[in-house]
Amino acid sequence: MSAPIAEAAARLRGAETARKPCKPVRDLIGPHDVDAAYAVQEAATERRLAAGARLVGRKIGLTAVAVQKQLGVDQPDYGMLFADMEVPDGACAPPGRLLQPRAEAEIAFVLGRDLDRAAMTVADVVRAVDCALCAIEIVDSRIENWDIGIADTVADNASSGLYVLGRRPTRITDLDLALCGMVARKNGEIASLGVGAACLGHPLNATLWLATAMARVGRPLKAGDIVLSGALGPMVAVADGDTFSIEIQGLGRASVSFPRRAT
Repeated sequence: MSAPIAEAAARLRGAETARKPCKPVRDLIGPHDVDAAYAVQEAATERRLAAGARLVGRKIGLTAVAVQKQLGVDQPDYGMLFADMEVPDGACAPPGRLLQPRAEAEIAFVLGRDLDRAAMTVADVVRAVDCALCAIEIVDSRIENWDIGIADTVADNASSGLYVLGRRPTRITDLDLALCGMVARKNGEIASLGVGAACLGHPLNATLWLATAMARVGRPLKAGDIVLSGALGPMVAVADGDTFSIEIQGLGRASVSFPRRAT
């Protein structure tokens, strides 16, 4: 591991441990060096696995073309999902776990088969998906004030925080994944609207991109893995005391609340 990659990983780890956001890491690894950023992410992944964490899936970010243009990239990115990142539907996010949370509605897939070949198609993804669920991704950034470029967010595990899975597993043959509508509410008020096609044209397109990318880097998707396929609408900033809920057509509802800090 090169010194800049090790230093970037240490900076992000320090922010997570101290519960205080850090300055961006692009000064260490370059603002556009995506390969170096993934090397930082991989270092953090290996550290967590060595400490006993369990990898349960992946998340896909930057599935909206507008956000890709904003960060100067032409494809999504990915991050790792660990078992301790899941929050039960309707529960409260763990106190003190988040720094600068934002929430978004997604479609999650649970795989019933491995996706580990070098060349795959959407048909392979369809055969591999066991079921779909509505999901909330609670994105977070260890970078102060969300001052992120592509290298910063990739290095920071694609700005991952926590996630919530809904309780209505549904076969994808029973859904119109491109046209299903989404409504997200904060404290009961509509905060975000979206549709499945907002996710790279179709959530299965995003999942195929992820499966191909993960096979290429040697961490292929396996049966039982969870895939958060990307946001269906704009992110919503959340704060202590808020409740965030979503409803996705055909997949039901999910919600999460954020604890008030002790005074």
